[in-house]
Amino acid sequence: ARNTAFQFKGKSVDVPQVARQLRVSHVLEGSVRKAGGRVRITAQLIDGTSGEHVWAERYDRDLNDIFALQDEISEAIVRALKLKLLPEEKKAIERRGTDNVDAYDLYLMARQLYFAGNRGDARNLEVIIRLCRQATEVDKAYARAWALMGLAQTYLRFSHGRQDIDSWAAVERALSLDPNLAEAHALKAEHLRRENRHQEASKEIDTALRLDPECFEVNDAAAGVYFDQGRLEDAIRGWEKATALMETDPTSPGMLVTCYTALGDIEGARRSARLSLSRAEAAVAQDRSNGTAMGFGAAALSTLGEAERAKDWIRRALLIDPENLLMRYNFACGLSAHLRDVDGALDLLDVFFAKTTKALVDYAKIDPDLNPIREDPRFKAMMAAAEERLAADKTGSSPAS
Repeated sequence: ARNTAFQFKGKSVDVPQVARQLRVSHVLEGSVRKAGGRVRITAQLIDGTSGEHVWAERYDRDLNDIFALQDEISEAIVRALKLKLLPEEKKAIERRGTDNVDAYDLYLMARQLYFAGNRGDARNLEVIIRLCRQATEVDKAYARAWALMGLAQTYLRFSHGRQDIDSWAAVERALSLDPNLAEAHALKAEHLRRENRHQEASKEIDTALRLDPECFEVNDAAAGVYFDQGRLEDAIRGWEKATALMETDPTSPGMLVTCYTALGDIEGARRSARLSLSRAEAAVAQDRSNGTAMGFGAAALSTLGEAERAKDWIRRALLIDPENLLMRYNFACGLSAHLRDVDGALDLLDVFFAKTTKALVDYAKIDPDLNPIREDPRFKAMMAAAEERLAADKTGSSPAS
């Protein structure tokens, strides 16, 4: 997987050791340099056992030739390994979803922004949508861009109460363009589970996992579906796989903390918390306003018993982004589940329940992190008031689909 390989980027590595670690026979390494409209790519194929070079080449081309160049390099590697590809394998190598370089570049920009993780900031999601919309205007048949746009729209609609956003249209468009696109089926499952259509969501996840079991988005969505259904062991398998596939994501190991804690596996929870914290720290170093990273980082610190550091993260984060409801919620989970700070958790949830959506209220009802405060009279009053507000103004209602 790309994100597994990228953990070695910029590092001096022992190739045979890497090959053993990844359980592969050969390793491809090299570099890409871009200047203006030109690109230079160097590539070396190395035997994973002996460390000897099997093949090496340098390419200087126009960026407009980038897809043809990718195919040329793939074919050169196949020849060097003396392999004969089956038709479906050749098709898989050449599968990009678009032949338009500009659309591809816009999609990659949007995907990078999505994986930066700040899903609690509506402005971040709006940028992703704009980038994907531009990609689909350049190439109207670009299913992957439609799927990513739909994912960002789903978060906006269900987590931020944006009822003006029709996230279902992008779901249908992506699937109509490519019925075998695993990310599109995962997106549909994400949408359905927020509508509490759990059986349909499970069906879509089964399809997505069959089509691409090594996809981060698929495993992340699968874990979310299982979590909502109370299938915590299955959720753990999904988030463990997602954690391995995307080494910069603090959310998946953060959710593992919740699952392991609920199952009484304290060591599993602490191991996941350490990983989530290291990723959150790296993300915050890049962007101090990343509320998702701050939320999971503080929760991880709470899990590890570092109460003062956790509360310091919370204080600083609320100064930077006091309106980030998902961040507030994750802070409350850490205080509730691990520090037993009832008043601190309820103070954070007071603002959350006063403004949040139906989808997130439904989530709070099943989240085991809130079990220690669930019977508190103040918590019950907040929950009742939120449900009364939502029933009156329909803020969290689901779209017709």
